[in-house]
Amino acid sequence: MLGLVVTAPASEAELAADALWALGVVAVEERDVGLGTEDHLVELWTSLGDDVDAITRAADAFPKRWRWRIVEIDPAVAETWRAHARPSWIERDLVVVPAWVAFEPGPGVTALFVEPGATFGLGDHATTVLSLRALRAALFPGATVLDVGCGSGVLGVAACRLGASRSHCVDISPAAVEATRDNARRNGVAAQVDVTTARLDELDGPFDVVVANILAPVLIDLAPELRRLVSPSGVVVVSGILAARHDHVVAALAPLRVIDEQHREGWAALSLRW
Repeated sequence: MLGLVVTAPASEAELAADALWALGVVAVEERDVGLGTEDHLVELWTSLGDDVDAITRAADAFPKRWRWRIVEIDPAVAETWRAHARPSWIERDLVVVPAWVAFEPGPGVTALFVEPGATFGLGDHATTVLSLRALRAALFPGATVLDVGCGSGVLGVAACRLGASRSHCVDISPAAVEATRDNARRNGVAAQVDVTTARLDELDGPFDVVVANILAPVLIDLAPELRRLVSPSGVVVVSGILAARHDHVVAALAPLRVIDEQHREGWAALSLRW
């Protein structure tokens, strides 16, 4: 199994860890390097699956001052996080549950059962919670949804469970295709969820809701395609951006305008429309 190790100044450890959480990882181990010296650094260890190209593309979006490397890790060690996984309540009637955790939803509760596989997208990170809330607010019965950077498919699967007619999910990682299909079957919406590794410029729209929970540099690069693929009356939901600094993302998505903004744990999700 492959691991990703990011080396950053200790003063930026939290920022670097947040960047990893935004990629959908479920565990980050922090190790001190050069403790007690002026150039005190930390190493952040995590895993993003076994696709070297996908890991490299994700890591290349980090600030250049952070170093990173890919290492081999013991799968048994990498799986220890599963024992600590718990259901994540998105709203009072919506919960994301690790597929291996026993859980009985009460009356009126929609439970999404998720196995992240090699994608490590469990749905409990702040950006995913925010994206799910914004996605739900934008949905209407029969809506079509595009989930950009789908990971384990939490957003696309949730959309169909919440009333969308179809979700089209895309990700650069082949592992995401397998995980999303698996989770769509697990949640009874396999016939409504399409998933592919195609580039956005290869897709035909429009979609009623376009959701992208990915880091700001990638959102900026993809902004023209996000605008092209949303319908004239549709909504774009973006997250993976810092609450204190996302003006550059808003500028890249113009002339779409922000109609709603939600914050959680230092992160933001924006809903935009024409």
